[in-house]
Amino acid sequence: MKAAKTQDSIDVEALRIGMFVHLDVGWMSHPFPLSSFKITSAEQVAIIGSLGLKRVRWSPQQSDAFAVVEPTNWGAMSQLGDGPSEPVTAANTDETPEQAAEALARAAHRQNLADQRAALQLCERQFSEAARDCKQLTELAVPKPLDARAQAEALSRALLDKMLGDQELCIQLLTEAAGDKASMHALNVTIISMLMGRSFGLPEADMLDLGMGAMLHDIGKLDLPERVRHREDHFTSGENRFYEEHVSRGVAMARKMGLSPGAMLVLAQHHEHADGSGFPLKLVTDRMTAAARVVALVNRYDNLCNPNIAGKALTPHESLSLLFAQGKTKFDTAILGAFIKMMGVYPPGSTVQLTDDRYAMVVAVNSSRPLKPRVLVHDAKVAREDALVLDLETASGLGIRRSVRPQHLPPASLDYLSPRQRVAYFFEPARSMALAA
Repeated sequence: MKAAKTQDSIDVEALRIGMFVHLDVGWMSHPFPLSSFKITSAEQVAIIGSLGLKRVRWSPQQSDAFAVVEPTNWGAMSQLGDGPSEPVTAANTDETPEQAAEALARAAHRQNLADQRAALQLCERQFSEAARDCKQLTELAVPKPLDARAQAEALSRALLDKMLGDQELCIQLLTEAAGDKASMHALNVTIISMLMGRSFGLPEADMLDLGMGAMLHDIGKLDLPERVRHREDHFTSGENRFYEEHVSRGVAMARKMGLSPGAMLVLAQHHEHADGSGFPLKLVTDRMTAAARVVALVNRYDNLCNPNIAGKALTPHESLSLLFAQGKTKFDTAILGAFIKMMGVYPPGSTVQLTDDRYAMVVAVNSSRPLKPRVLVHDAKVAREDALVLDLETASGLGIRRSVRPQHLPPASLDYLSPRQRVAYFFEPARSMALAA
């Protein structure tokens, strides 16, 4: 056992490009998208060295072959370049031009499919790591409130750092909702709220307050019995009052955690409505903070898409339509308009019919160009696992005709598209979604 442990760890000074490493400091403690990854540049080696680690775990089996050799063999391996090259095969002189074109098309399809899967897997692993950290900080809130605040600050900072820059971002639908329902809801609200803050150009301090408030907006529910943590139609007036107490309980916990005033006001106001019909203080728009108005809207959207009772779920498009119908009274109209602009009329997770009559599911939206999302199209000629995402922005003359509830899809389309039982989102640079139609 000792020999295996030595073999699977390495001095930081000995790291090389091509090695697959595992950083045990946690997703929040480094700038990389994941805690496990293959080193691709000298800059990444330098960043790992700056983390204060003396040794890191690594996986020889997942590393490039040239990176696994002993250091004394590096001179002999130097001619291999930056990575293992693809085997070169002799051209088939009997191949017709049509056959050659088909072979190239198949190769391009395989590469695009691999890129598509890799981009989605990266989003899912990032969401999973963040959901795990979100659950851990929630568990610390009562016994160690200051530690919980520190973890919430670190996670908000990590999300903000990954959103920084001028690049366009895609909002990506995940295939599976990682984590428990509570942490998934908190993370969904946090991610979408911070993307909203980014679209408004909020300064860094306000973005962190927004992230902290969104992440902890339901923390007061920890003090409630499970049966009243989610408001239901059958609640008595007493149960409704008990449920609404989660706001004041959350504010009390926020004080123990030492949250900033901006973050604390998000907890205090996330159930208020623009027309004064919310709770607990019946505030109107001009008495709510901008961050609280954002979280109030996003929280409502996620609760419509992911209610406690799954059978009551609305599709993302239906949820957005309901919010729009209520927008003049319940929500800040400017924030609602920005939300629709960012998420699109058909947010990721919506099932739709295209203008050529095919059925599809929206899987990603470029937050800067949301009217032409990327969709997974039901194509009986292509196995689902081989289906490429179609970019409606580059598909000439093709668009979305209407939204379709999953239960109204033809059985074959329902099976092929597999609409999500629970909707979860993450984000990535738009360039990662630049797949062939």
